[in-house]
Amino acid sequence: QVQLVESGGGLVQPGGSLRLSCAPSGSIPSIYAMGWYRQAPGKQRELVAMSIAGGSRNYADAVKGRFTISRDSARNTVALQMNSLKPEDTAVYYCNAKSLEHRDDFWGQGTQVTVSS
Repeated sequence: QVQLVESGGGLVQPGGSLRLSCAPSGSIPSIYAMGWYRQAPGKQRELVAMSIAGGSRNYADAVKGRFTISRDSARNTVALQMNSLKPEDTAVYYCNAKSLEHRDDFWGQGTQVTVSS
């Protein structure tokens, strides 16, 4: 079973930056979108950013202007540059991929991001 593998989480002070990266452990055909979700304690998982085939990028209102998603379609990798981090950005961040050939999304195991002084 192919999985997505995330890296780059950690502890950072408010105002700092982190970069998350994600790549599949094997081949996933016909990916049309890759992105990031997050889940904070006691809250539902929410979309952070998504890069869709054709160049469209969607961001949650809470991260617009601070986070930037980038995707390498040839390698099926996706990254999330997070700047001006706030304590409310603290969450487990999950990589997500959507394929035309699979009904269910692909998910990573999650990487912890903690913003605290």
